[in-house]
Amino acid sequence: MIQSLENIDKIFFIGIAGAGMSAIAQYLQGTGKTISGSDRFFNEGRAKNIKEKLEAEGISCYLQNGNGITPDIDLVVASTAIEDTVIEVRKAKDLNIPIIKRSELLALIANNKKAIAIGGTSGKSTTTAMLFEIMSHAGLSPSIMGGAGLINLIKKGKIGNAFVGNSDWLIIEADESDGSIVQYHSEIGLLLNIEKDHKELDELAELFKIFRENSRQFIVNQSNEKSAVLSTNKENDFALEENDGGAGYVASDFHQEGFHISFKINKQPFELNIAGRHNMENALAAVAAASLAGVPLHVAAEAFRSYEGIYRRNQVLGNKKGVWVVDDYAHNPVKCAAAIRSCQYSGDKVVAWLQPHGYTPTKFLRQDFVKEISEALRPQDEIWMSEIFYAGGTTTKDISASDLIKDIKATGKSAFFVKDRNQLLTILGPHLSNGTVLLLMGARDPSLEAFSKKLFDEL
Repeated sequence: MIQSLENIDKIFFIGIAGAGMSAIAQYLQGTGKTISGSDRFFNEGRAKNIKEKLEAEGISCYLQNGNGITPDIDLVVASTAIEDTVIEVRKAKDLNIPIIKRSELLALIANNKKAIAIGGTSGKSTTTAMLFEIMSHAGLSPSIMGGAGLINLIKKGKIGNAFVGNSDWLIIEADESDGSIVQYHSEIGLLLNIEKDHKELDELAELFKIFRENSRQFIVNQSNEKSAVLSTNKENDFALEENDGGAGYVASDFHQEGFHISFKINKQPFELNIAGRHNMENALAAVAAASLAGVPLHVAAEAFRSYEGIYRRNQVLGNKKGVWVVDDYAHNPVKCAAAIRSCQYSGDKVVAWLQPHGYTPTKFLRQDFVKEISEALRPQDEIWMSEIFYAGGTTTKDISASDLIKDIKATGKSAFFVKDRNQLLTILGPHLSNGTVLLLMGARDPSLEAFSKKLFDEL
């Protein structure tokens, strides 16, 4: 087991185009390591934008054919999605090069820093970005490894999900989906919420208990029943006014106008160019964590004035023919429902489209998708779906997005299935009118950004 990266220079990432992998790769390149990597998307001519931005950072990118694995490589990093049959894994083993999982490497880095680890089912990427914005504005110069690109970093030509600061502060997302959250020993652990997603609730609760025990200071959401029971000090916690549970940081007076929200935290006014009550909650969590790091509330409020958001999180592409188009990474039931509700303030009607990802998670969450989406839709709103995105690997294709649509229809809501998403605009066009918000949702598929922009251009 590798204990330190001190004597390791050349590191190769298998699956480097993934959000989590590219963030660590860029961070380590920024600290002076020699980084290279490959991805099967490169073999297929996909993820060109990510490849170009990695190469612009000085990271060498290869096709996933084994050519990047050479005897001088000190360490190989593989994501949980990489199977042992992949040629580069086999070659690394043949050359006796140590192989480490992405989560193990992130923990190794974080445990040697003053880390703030952000965990929970929903909101991790947004809260991570918001906290980075606050601490940067406060002059704390943190580093970040997040799950999505910050718009202000993307504008500088970067992927935007990593930045190397000048202090020991490091802000990371702590992922529960693969159980790796238990590996982090953080200065501050922040638990946003606990909802059924990758695992059953009881299993998630056990993981988050260990996360709590491994954190020097711990913050939970008192408005989320499952996370509230893990509180260690209510003065550190955050909550919404209607269910504050005695929390030290309480949000109130929520108001949304278009895609702009305002609210108060402990009577301090806040404003953000973003939509949805769930984003008030994310901002509240970031403010609570920043406060523990020594940032006053008024400084956090100042920081949010320049917050530009993150890639594909409630990202407004624009308005054409009276129709707002919003691109969002929402992919689990709670996130999809929150995204739909956030758009209801901005239009008379929401037409939402979802491309579910993965046959196993879609089957696991089938009933939850139906319940959450059905409850979020108003009588005039609609949900559309295209077929499940398949990223490869071993799986049983025993469910279709059409099954979810049938179930939602049975609740009396307007639901439509379009197998091929390229036919989407042609078919749903008549359903769009002045005052409609078209919400496009989905994750894991790197072509979704281009798809959303193309659809907007053709509207």
